[in-house]
Amino acid sequence: MNLGAGGSRGGKGRPGRQLSYATKVQFNGNLLVGKAYTAQLGLEPGDEFEIKLGRKQIKLIPLGAAEEE
Repeated sequence: MNLGAGGSRGGKGRPGRQLSYATKVQFNGNLLVGKAYTAQLGLEPGDEFEIKLGRKQIKLIPLGAAEEE
């Protein structure tokens, strides 16, 4: 069945939603990392990270992984 070239994969339709890579601190002080980001990285519930604070950044380093510079 052909529905025309304007479908989501036809190249001329509107692009899908883009990830913004920005978030806000919630009222309780938590930062939320959305499901789209964790899925993109292949993260699973229970994965553990070391938190490294930089001047204007926060790095999440999986435990047991070498840190990238």
